[in-house]
Amino acid sequence: MGNLIAIDYGTKRTGLAHTDSGQIIASGLTSLATDRVLNYLKEYCKTQTVDAFVIGEPRQKDGTSSAIETEILAFISTLKKVFPAILVERYDERFTSKIAFQTMLDAGLKQKKRRDKGLVDQISATLILQSYLDFKAHQL
Repeated sequence: MGNLIAIDYGTKRTGLAHTDSGQIIASGLTSLATDRVLNYLKEYCKTQTVDAFVIGEPRQKDGTSSAIETEILAFISTLKKVFPAILVERYDERFTSKIAFQTMLDAGLKQKKRRDKGLVDQISATLILQSYLDFKAHQL
């Protein structure tokens, strides 16, 4: 079994998280400029087996698609061309940024660290991936 990679896509920055090879637990991987994500994933896939990309699906409170959805779909199209053998899944990411920030508060991180938007993106990706894993575990 290979890893799963979560992608919390943003116009400027994107957070990434991954699982262990048993796909049991999610952990933060990195956060980087969005235009560097594909190159990063190419390098990652040279040393790790990836079974699927789990990409956050931002929705409004009423369930409608977020304004960034068009850009995410374009990114997914490119991702599928670069990695045609790797499954792409979507997973609801509503409120993950708020939960990530609250997690940082609960962990006692200092204000300077909480302002690190990259860390928020990475934690958000981890939350998306762990929620996805929990959802899949309950489907079995």
